[in-house]
Amino acid sequence: MADEQKIESPSYDDIISLIGSKFGDKVKFRQSTKKNVKSINEKRRIFMDADREVILDLAYFLRDKLNFEQASMVTGVDWVDHMQVVYHITNYFNSITVEIVVNIPADDLHVASVAPVWGGANWHERETYELFGIIFDGHPKLERLLTPKSYEFFPFRKSYKLRGSQ
Repeated sequence: MADEQKIESPSYDDIISLIGSKFGDKVKFRQSTKKNVKSINEKRRIFMDADREVILDLAYFLRDKLNFEQASMVTGVDWVDHMQVVYHITNYFNSITVEIVVNIPADDLHVASVAPVWGGANWHERETYELFGIIFDGHPKLERLLTPKSYEFFPFRKSYKLRGSQ
């Protein structure tokens, strides 16, 4: 099969095999830590960690080769010593969702935007930037959605000090 040809409804095993062979050690597959995911969603969820350097190439590969049509969710997680961007990407032909976790060092909060690949990621990335301060390089309009542009803080960071009565 030619590399450019899209697979409309790839199997669970094909997805893992094709991603593994294309991205090698830049992507690591893992099991869910949630007990109910394995029993309820057997062969419907794929969990992986990806190096931030390959996230854009991985996104294009998922869309163009494996027919993953939607970034259903993009968000951030603050682990104090580093941040994560978590993506849920869905192929509706086979009902498989891929969860991709990208670790980002706290002193360099940059990752490539997937908004050029999936337009629906646009607002997810903007919200993640607004709340966590993660910068999505190549985003078409990375600015705050709800808070004033003058805000110099990111309220979902663990370092953010809450105000009010203690």
